[in-house]
Amino acid sequence: MSDGKLPKLSEIPAFTEYIAQGWDTPARTPDLVPGAAGAAAAHRARLAATLPGRTVVVAAGQAPVRSNDTAYDFRVDSDFFWLTGCAAEDAVAVIAGGEATLYLPPPARPGDLGFFSDAVHGELWVGPSPSLTEWAAALGVEVRPLPDFAGPPAGALLAGAFPEPSEELGRTLAELRMVKDDWEIAQLREAVDRTVEGFAAVLAEIPAAVAGGGERWLQGTFDRYARTHGNGPGYAGIVGGGPHAPTLHWVRCDGPVRPGELLLLDLGVEARSHYTADVTRTFPVSGSFSPVQRQVHDLVERAHRAGMAQVAPGRAFTGFHHAAMEVIARGLHDWGLLPVSVDEALSGDGQHHRRYLVCGIGHHLGLDVHDCARSRPEAYHGARMAPGMVLTVEPGLYFHAHDRTVPPELRGIGVRIEDDLLVTAGGAEVLSDVLPIDAAGLEKWAQAVPV
Repeated sequence: MSDGKLPKLSEIPAFTEYIAQGWDTPARTPDLVPGAAGAAAAHRARLAATLPGRTVVVAAGQAPVRSNDTAYDFRVDSDFFWLTGCAAEDAVAVIAGGEATLYLPPPARPGDLGFFSDAVHGELWVGPSPSLTEWAAALGVEVRPLPDFAGPPAGALLAGAFPEPSEELGRTLAELRMVKDDWEIAQLREAVDRTVEGFAAVLAEIPAAVAGGGERWLQGTFDRYARTHGNGPGYAGIVGGGPHAPTLHWVRCDGPVRPGELLLLDLGVEARSHYTADVTRTFPVSGSFSPVQRQVHDLVERAHRAGMAQVAPGRAFTGFHHAAMEVIARGLHDWGLLPVSVDEALSGDGQHHRRYLVCGIGHHLGLDVHDCARSRPEAYHGARMAPGMVLTVEPGLYFHAHDRTVPPELRGIGVRIEDDLLVTAGGAEVLSDVLPIDAAGLEKWAQAVPV
């Protein structure tokens, strides 16, 4: 009598023999972004110069499990990609003296049981997969099968998706990644350009969002654009309509979009090279700001311009933060919203203005939206800017609908302006300057988008 179990195909000789036959050879060349392998080799050389004589082992990671035997999309560990140019799941790289040996799961092809029984690596499940030889030719490194990896050598520093990565190596890689090379800057330009186009795609869908699609419709519009023209969104995007705009990380994006309210869009496309943009604009849903919305937006714009003016080589990384905060504090004081003087608010023992701007207003940008986060404080916020750094400047004002310290006409208004800046030898370049930052320019730009 049958116990109700389905037959196990891998144990049926007739099936395994039959399924191994009759397959053509598909194209299996690794789909690398041009220049990725060369950039990775240069990055390994920089690492070797920083940690001479040390062996580094980096893991690419696995897709996190969503439930049972289903997983989220795989996204390679950033340090692994920076050092290898490879985005293969389960891969491990051993790097010594700038030379890398890459260990990859061998593809399961017709004739292998895993071809149909391995849902992670079987070609019947995941599609044609490059051979180890093809990976080696594309990346310019030695590639071996993953089963040959016997574990990290004694004394090796671990990075990436290992359970206990080296803090020393994590800091070193984060600080090396602060200054981008020409290839990386080109990737970030690509990400920013696609993001600006994604903003236009979202604005064109505002009528549909107002008609009932809401924030979800606009979030889906951008995510579709990012997926079409890159890997996808570089982070969980924020689409905040009306009273949701002041919520700093409004990633639920499940509310309505109403005429007369503001729409805060914090979005970024991750390019195929895994570098991401991070841009924010706040638009009037109806196409024009009301007087009070314009008042808030104008103050944030002044703070934004003051912050960007402080981005230049040799200047303190925190300079743009202090410059923008001073503008915000003085504006709030002029509006009667500070219980103390401007000087007391700006002091280390005050910070009253931060009630309406509690978050930081800038960060490094690169393979991660909050790039280089494992750096030492003295190498990040305590450091000087240098050519090749890419960072964001993003002041804002956030008046929550239930905040009784502000007058009723300000409640539910949230405004943020964020741009991505490249530090150059002579100052800074705003990579996202195609998008206007002034209220009049935003109105004109939004109205020019076909709907």
